[in-house]
Amino acid sequence: MMTNTIAIQGIKGSFHHQVAQQYFGDTYQYDDCLSFDTLVSSILNGKSDYAVMAIGNSIAGTILPNYSLIDAYNLNIIGESYINISMNVMALNGQTLSDINEVASHPIALLQCKAFFKDYPHIKLVEDNDTAEVAKRISEGQLKGIAAVASPIAANLYDLDILAKDIHTVKTNQTRFLILEANKTKRKDTINKASLKLVVGHQKGSLATALNVLSDCQLNLTKIHSIPIIDQPWSYAIFVDVTFENVENYDKAIEVLGVMIEDVKILGEYKNKLEA
Repeated sequence: MMTNTIAIQGIKGSFHHQVAQQYFGDTYQYDDCLSFDTLVSSILNGKSDYAVMAIGNSIAGTILPNYSLIDAYNLNIIGESYINISMNVMALNGQTLSDINEVASHPIALLQCKAFFKDYPHIKLVEDNDTAEVAKRISEGQLKGIAAVASPIAANLYDLDILAKDIHTVKTNQTRFLILEANKTKRKDTINKASLKLVVGHQKGSLATALNVLSDCQLNLTKIHSIPIIDQPWSYAIFVDVTFENVENYDKAIEVLGVMIEDVKILGEYKNKLEA
């Protein structure tokens, strides 16, 4: 199998790395990106063949700027993946929570564990770029008194002790990731989900008209949110995810929307990973 490169946000041991392994397998190389902007650049300039991008969390909600990146750079969504997030406090071997005075991690990770740290007022929480990158830095620098919040994989990779397991507040904590490519490829026969950008007018009932088209064509609306259109003050693009059993119904909906609203843009067509 040809070795391709996957762009991930973070480094090995991050949740993006975990998703990439689950989705693509172990035969790929990785381009570690410490920001989503860098991740996008990696696939646009050909450094990577695909990218894994977090798009939402069941606790923290949708990462709206990432939808804007996908839209602005015309990236193509070819798949999705969901993983259960396990947040753990980890530090150098032989330490306990009483030895820790600072915990660093990605801001969303810290948000998901806020309740746990209320019981440890002596610990300062510091926002950082990536969960696994903090774990690696602690290991390489042999930094005592500092801990990371990251996945069990990171603890294993960087030889850290887990001081507290599964500290996230909501135990059914899932993050959704999108699999991206720079150029649209031929549509797969197995698609039953799509991500769309809808631009509707300011006329009364224009959004309802678009949603009625989806309903009339037997599409199930699974997500909807709006993002401001930068160069059009007080105008908004509507981003939706839809699932369907019949691809002909989906194609009909796209055709009708193209006539009924100002613009419809397909961000991706892929396989629904939340099927029962």
